[in-house]
Amino acid sequence: MGRAGKIARRTFLIGSAAIAGGVAFGVYAARQPFDNPNLEDLPEGSATFNPWVLVDAEKITLIAPHADKGQGVFSAQAALIAEELDVDLDQVEISFGTPDKAYYNRAVSDAVAGYPMYDNGPTAERVRGILGGIIKLALPMMVTGGSSAMPDSYDKLRRAGAMARETLKQAASQQTGVPMDQLTTKSGKVILPDGGEIAYTALAGLAGTLEPVTHVTLRDPKDWTLLGRPMERVDIVKKSTGTLTYGIDFRTKDMLHATVKVNPRQGGGMTGYDASSAQNMPGVKKIFEITGGVAVVADNTWRAFQAAEAIEFDWGPAPYPSEQADHWAHLEGIFDDDHLNAEARVEGDVSSAEGAEIKGEYRSPYIAHAPLEPLNATILVTDNRVDIWTGHQVQMTVEQMVSEITGVDQENVHLHNMFIGGSFGHRLEFEFVKQAAEIAHEMRGTPIQMTYSREEDFAHDFPRHITLGRGVAKHKDGKITSLDVQIAGQSVMRSQMGRMGMSLPGPDTQLHEGAWDAPMFNLPNLRVRSYRTEALAPVSSWRAVGAGPNVFIYETLLDEAIHAAGADPLEERLRLMGHDVSVKVLEAVGEMCNWTGPRIGENRGRGVAFGFSFGVPAATIVEVTNTDDGIRLDHVWHAADVGKVIDPVNLENLAQGGTVFGLGHAINCEITYADGMAEQNNYHAHEAMRLYQCPPIAFRALENGDKIRGFGEPPVPPSAPALGNAIFAATGQRIREMPFNKHIDFV
Repeated sequence: MGRAGKIARRTFLIGSAAIAGGVAFGVYAARQPFDNPNLEDLPEGSATFNPWVLVDAEKITLIAPHADKGQGVFSAQAALIAEELDVDLDQVEISFGTPDKAYYNRAVSDAVAGYPMYDNGPTAERVRGILGGIIKLALPMMVTGGSSAMPDSYDKLRRAGAMARETLKQAASQQTGVPMDQLTTKSGKVILPDGGEIAYTALAGLAGTLEPVTHVTLRDPKDWTLLGRPMERVDIVKKSTGTLTYGIDFRTKDMLHATVKVNPRQGGGMTGYDASSAQNMPGVKKIFEITGGVAVVADNTWRAFQAAEAIEFDWGPAPYPSEQADHWAHLEGIFDDDHLNAEARVEGDVSSAEGAEIKGEYRSPYIAHAPLEPLNATILVTDNRVDIWTGHQVQMTVEQMVSEITGVDQENVHLHNMFIGGSFGHRLEFEFVKQAAEIAHEMRGTPIQMTYSREEDFAHDFPRHITLGRGVAKHKDGKITSLDVQIAGQSVMRSQMGRMGMSLPGPDTQLHEGAWDAPMFNLPNLRVRSYRTEALAPVSSWRAVGAGPNVFIYETLLDEAIHAAGADPLEERLRLMGHDVSVKVLEAVGEMCNWTGPRIGENRGRGVAFGFSFGVPAATIVEVTNTDDGIRLDHVWHAADVGKVIDPVNLENLAQGGTVFGLGHAINCEITYADGMAEQNNYHAHEAMRLYQCPPIAFRALENGDKIRGFGEPPVPPSAPALGNAIFAATGQRIREMPFNKHIDFV
């Protein structure tokens, strides 16, 4: 792994800072667990062995604290605990639990340590460990994002289940006098040598008096009974029957409904408004100012929407260029030292590399998150307590912000996290919760459910950042000899963290993610530079964040060079790849489709693309036909290595869903600004892939990686370049700008 270490030393100083910080904070303290929040007000006769397991005389409760926004992590977390606890999922109750720093995300240090996630050498692992300790002590974030839920949960939740199992066995041993090594467990019971059984629930009282067993041995995966096998997600029946309660479905006694109107020029002010036409509309209870706009409270959501539309506003200007063309013009002017974010990777010398040149410029637009469930939150504020019912990915920060708005101590602010009807990064933001808190603070004593209209949701989304990429590739003797990639865009992390009252020291790694860490170690000359600005529209994390646009840039430029060199797109990628796990992924996707080359007949072509994101190597091949009416997508093949498969059915669903997501947005979607406002205000103008357009998607999961990885985002980045490369193979037309429908028709 010498090459990976070389890359890391040339990037950031985060590693050095982590080591210094580890000494300052104390490694020992960083390794100590937080207190178990379940011990507070623990009923008599109950037992809790760690923050994730509760047992009483009636039931077993498993805590699954990561937010579930459709990716299935609620079920997966429960399965990790249940495997070691030795219970069936239909025997337990599962809860999101109470927000607490005990549930801080341990895996986030992988992404910010300054080392590529394929580098698992001793130095990289030491830095990640120390940095993780610093994060735990300084900012223990309870967060779901960055495909980190499974890496965060895999060891600690299995260990939590094993601790509970062994402590319950210890209780059974004390109760019966049978040595622990003669006891076994099965389906929520301790099994005695004579075949007798004691239910875990019957042991709760005694187990609650014991110190939890902490030295446990985890089961070998070959002995798993739940994990690694197809399983039915615990939420699937309710979702299939429409009975699952999302935040928007929540109801409580005496609840009123609200909506907001805020300047559609994001961050602009309000100079005045006239609500006289709305004030006396049916059901309207109250209209008043909130930060940046106006709230309408009514007896139902529809009436609140109607009244809000009747208000006349005088909005201030946008604090960014008003017209979309000016956004692109701004990016064109920041390829200079003053805007340099990072020279993220340098291998060899791209300037002196030999070969014929290929140049390209690539554009990725603003894109809305646009989940099916619009933003909403229900909040009840009283003099000494606040309750919040919503789905969010950063739970403790929600409680902190609501505490600041309402003046109620944070320890008395209680978030009841709920299932989320899609997020893609949308529920990492806080504006909707802050607005709901302002309204509920004004209406103390009355539960208020604030819901965005679909148009308000689009208008006030913080979209994916626009990206302008420029590249120069060289080829000689049928081989790629050099890639020089420059990427310009907004700093996603500075924009997003700024709204949280935080700052980002150093470069924003998301601006070059997916390009700087491409594991093509056999490419002799490679340079990746990124340039940043904060002068454009405010933006946020969007599924795959920087890897989405950057893999499009990298893989399209690479494909252009390979075609110019006369090489085979799959074979040349395999030659360039110096990472064994990634090589096997590319080999697998080629084998799945019986790859014979990009051109497979008249008006038919295949495109391949590879993306490395969130520690996952993923490869996609798309097959298309150029018909008289436009491009038809015929087949897609996708392979990826996640290290360890927890649920093969859900993993396949994530692969297919992420591929559809990536393809649909590449074909159809963009947000553009006119007069400072987003022009697209609903799905008709920001259209996902239609059912009739969706091709069969085959998937293969590999398990050669030495760490488990999350898979909510990695299928997305290679989708767009694979489609673009397939279109070129079928038509000879190279598309360098998304959405593709600006340049070619689809059927």
